[in-house]
Parts: sequence; structure tokens; C-alpha cells
Amino acid sequence: MADQEGGDLASQLVDSVREISGLPECRNVVRKMYGNLMRRVKLLSPLFEELKDSDQHLDDGDLKGLQALRIALNLALELLKSVNDGSKIFQALQIENTAGKFHAVTTQIEEALSQIRYERLNLSEEVHEQIQLVHLQFKRAKGRMDSPDLQLQRDLVLVNKGSEPDLATIKRLSEKLYLTTVNDLKRESVAIHDMVISTFECPGDRIEMMSFLLKHIKDCVMLGNPEVDMGEGEKSVMRHRSPVIPDDFRCPISLELMKDPVIVSTGQTYERSSIQKWLDAGHKTCPKTQQTLLHTALTPNYVLKSLIALWCDSNGVELPKSNKPGRSGSECDRTVIGSLLQKLVIGDSDEQRSAAGELRLLAKRNADNRVCIAEAGAIPLLVELLSSRDGRTQEHAVTALLNLSINEANKGIIVSVGAIPEIVDVLKNGSTEARENAAATLFSLSVVDENKVAIGAAGAIPPLIDLLQNGTPRGKKDAATAIFNLCIYQGNKVRAVRAGIVTPLMGLLKDASGGMMDEALAILAILASHHEGKMAIAEAEPMEVLVEVIRSGSARNRENGSAVLWSLCAGDVGLLKIVKELGGEEVLKELCENGTERAKRKAGSVLELLQRIEPVETVAAS
Repeated sequence: MADQEGGDLASQLVDSVREISGLPECRNVVRKMYGNLMRRVKLLSPLFEELKDSDQHLDDGDLKGLQALRIALNLALELLKSVNDGSKIFQALQIENTAGKFHAVTTQIEEALSQIRYERLNLSEEVHEQIQLVHLQFKRAKGRMDSPDLQLQRDLVLVNKGSEPDLATIKRLSEKLYLTTVNDLKRESVAIHDMVISTFECPGDRIEMMSFLLKHIKDCVMLGNPEVDMGEGEKSVMRHRSPVIPDDFRCPISLELMKDPVIVSTGQTYERSSIQKWLDAGHKTCPKTQQTLLHTALTPNYVLKSLIALWCDSNGVELPKSNKPGRSGSECDRTVIGSLLQKLVIGDSDEQRSAAGELRLLAKRNADNRVCIAEAGAIPLLVELLSSRDGRTQEHAVTALLNLSINEANKGIIVSVGAIPEIVDVLKNGSTEARENAAATLFSLSVVDENKVAIGAAGAIPPLIDLLQNGTPRGKKDAATAIFNLCIYQGNKVRAVRAGIVTPLMGLLKDASGGMMDEALAILAILASHHEGKMAIAEAEPMEVLVEVIRSGSARNRENGSAVLWSLCAGDVGLLKIVKELGGEEVLKELCENGTERAKRKAGSVLELLQRIEPVETVAAS
């Protein structure tokens, strides 16, 4: 049985190395760390191949080492995949955190290798020498964490201070971030846009800094492109070549190169004049997707406009001239904001709905707008609209407040004008979108500790639990995030438990396909630290699913699962016996070796409790 298990493990490890070897080249600031880890992992392949093809006996220690290697290589695969996705600028801003993850995975692989006794295995001399060499490489890497590029760090700090960076700094950043071509810039702008859509994935100030840096890199790439400095004769030749316009730069209606691209509520981009004619003709749908438009506000697509300008210069195409007077997208327009506020005060219901929708979009666009809108006195007016009988107006108002709350000072204003009870009412009775954004707004406000108390006292937790059970996938995520943050305050833990949160959390925990296991475990871990929470979780018979999570879950879930297990088992011999019957002892021992530091502590504490009950059972048996 051990030989078969060893062969199966070796086959899984061979597959893991092949999958890692097949990953694409990394083109961002973690390229060196990415390459080093991938290279070392590839060198393990001969060992696994030889073990796979042999029938030699492996003892328990070797099997445990191979099992630990399987877990470590799966974590390595997840990490390598993750750093290849998303914004390159964002990767640079969190480089220290990523370096820590690479070091943790490297350490885990080295510690797993240390459990395998190569000298006792029947390996060829070449493989034996190679595995000793690669193990030594992992050991050295474990002893020193890769340090981020100091020049890169200095350049990013300079840009982060808000001062205008010089061309040499931007050029260095362009090269180090691998943002040197039009396609690089286009992909980066899409990645940043996706982060903006996920409101809480990245703080608003950081999004602003990323957009600021992208704009400067784009300008630098334009200056460094030889075609920008072509003579008029050469440009004329280029024009006659009629370069193919990228599809993303054409308006879906006119099929012409866009000069004033704008975004409609479905997220599609059109030429302003074309979509305006469509709307003026009485159409209420998006021409491309046929979805009903939630509103008719048009948001300038500044990133795409800049990329079109870059493409035109690079290809000798005359930049389209817009008939619309230009306005800086980074400065707030107080005249426009004042006009919108006037509509909120004296406009009819249609005008109020439209004005709230435009304020919602302006508040999402940049930090300057969030300050200007608040200074103009919009927040009390938007709070009044939360009780509007018109569902769309209510949605626009609560979402505008959500976007405004990204600014720390605005959080205080929103709470001071009595918004929390009104937002809770929207959470209870609003449309699906309004409820989701009300939950997200409460999360944003709950970042301030005293607001946690006020939000809980206003009755937010029961409707959040309802959204957690019955909302859309996005609504469930918003509700879970808000509940977790509110339950940091002890009083809200009791409210959540008494409102019946444990049952839906256990349902989410048992349904892996729902994609909410991470959130459910995190909330259970924080509730289990309270006596009432502990009792309610224990009554839900969670031990089997907790042991399984600790056995096969992600690193984060294993950590939270062990924390819940520790809280439940402390002082409860009955639950400890259940853990033992479920094979939890071996699972916890493995976690002590391969888990995070917190998981190791929790698992070790539960193991101590399990060992204490053994003598009692022995005495009782005798």
C-alpha cells in the first residue's frame, strides 16, 4: 500500500512540475523571483520521474515529505499564476508583500525536502547529485528573502509623493514595469479599470496614483517612439498606407475611429455623437449588448482616449478633432456639480434621478471629484434621496454615497448627517443593486471603529444576513465583508449570533461550489472567540467539515479552520473525541508542519488538548 501511495504521489508531483513548467514568461517586477522559483522546481522533476517509474518502498517519513511537497508545489503554482495576472503597476506597489509570499513557498518546499532521506532511496547517481544540489539551492533561498529593486522602490516613492516625476524616472519605471509598448499600455489600462470596478480590491488613493503613473508612462512611450518625430513627408506616406484601426478603437455604431469615447451604464464604449443620436431617437437599450440602460449618463473614457492618441501618433494618423470643448478629467468641475445639486433641490423626479446618477459617476471617477462634491453640500441631499419612492433614484443615491465614502473625511460627514439608519432601510427594502451597494457602503463606513457600534445598533445585521443568504454572488460578498468588519466589535458578534447567522454560514461552508467558503470561515473564526458564538457553532455540528477544511483547504482556510476548531475544543472533551474519531489528529500534525504561523499555533494547541484526554481514556479503560 505504501509503495502504491508513493507512486501516486510521485505521479501527482510530476504533473505539478509539468504544469508549473508550462506557465508563461513573467513580464513584471517579480520576474526574477518568478524565474528563480520556477527554475528550482523544474530541477525536482528527475526525482519525481524516477520515483514514479520505480517500485521501491517508501517509509512513512518519506511519504510525509512527498505529501508536504505536493501541498507546497500546489501553493507555488497558485502564487506563480497570481503574479502573472492583473496590473503591473499594482504588482510593483505590493512587491514586498509578494516577496514574502515567494519566500514562504520556498521555505515550505525546502522543509518538505528535508523530510525525504535521499541516501536511503534507490536513486541513480545523477539524480541523487541533482536533488542534493537543488535542495541546497532551496536551503540558501530559504535563508535570505529576495530584496525588491531599491531603485524601483525609490522611483515609486517619488511618484507617490505627488510631485511631477522627471523623464528619466518615468523611463526607468516604464522599463522596470515592462510597460514599453502600446499593447502593454492597453492591457495595463484594462487591468486598472477592472480594479476600479472592484471597489474594495484597492483603495481609491492607490487607484489614483496608478492612473497618474500610467498617464506619465504613456507620455514617455510616445516621446520615445521614433515615428512621433517623423517628418511630414514620411507621415504622409504612413497615412496613405491606411493602417488597420484596432477594433477596440472603433465606435460599435459608426465603426469609425473614436475621437470622444464615452462609457454607458452597461460598460460599453461609444463615440459620444453616435450614442447621443441613438438616445435622442428614444432608444433605452445598449446597441451592442441589447441590455436595458440603467441611466443615460455618459462617462468620458479618458484612458481609451489617451491610447487612441498614442496609436494615432505611432501610426502617422491625424488625431481626430473633437467638437466638444475639452475639460481636464483630473480636475473637478464645480459649475457642473453646482448645476447637479440644483436639480437635486428643485428638479422634478426625472431630473433628480438623472442628477443623482451623474454625481454617482463623478464620485467614482477620481479623488478631486469626491472632495468637490462633498464641499458643495451634496451629501445631505443624497441622504434625503435614500427615502425616494423611485427605485433608480434610490440606487443612484446610495451608490453615490458609497463612492464618496472612499474619502476618509466624507465618511464622517455621511455619518454626521444621519445617513446610517437611511442606508440600513435601503438594505432592508431596496432593489437588488441598491441593497448590494448599501451593504458595501456600510462596510466602507465601518472601517471607523465608532461607526461599527452605530451600524450594529441601527439594525443592519439581520438584513445583511438575509443578503448573505439570498443575494446575488456579488451581494453575498458585499454582505459577508460588511458582517466580518462589524463583528470585530464584540456587541455585534452577539447580534449576529442571535440573528441566526451560524446556520447560513455553515451552509456556505459545506457548499464549496458557492465560492463563499473563505468568507464563511473568516466570519466563523471571529464569532468563535465569543462565548455565544462558540455555543451556536458547536450546536451546528461543524467538526466533520472543519477537519476536512484543515485537511484539504487553502492556506488561509486551514488557518481559519484551525482557529475555529481551537475555540470550540478548548474545555470540551466531547468535541475533542469527535475530532479524534474523524482522524483529525494526523491532519493537525500535518498542519503543524506545513501551515502558516498562526495555523501552526492553533493546531499545536488542539493537539495538546487531544494528548491530555488520552491518559484519562486509558485509566477509564483499565
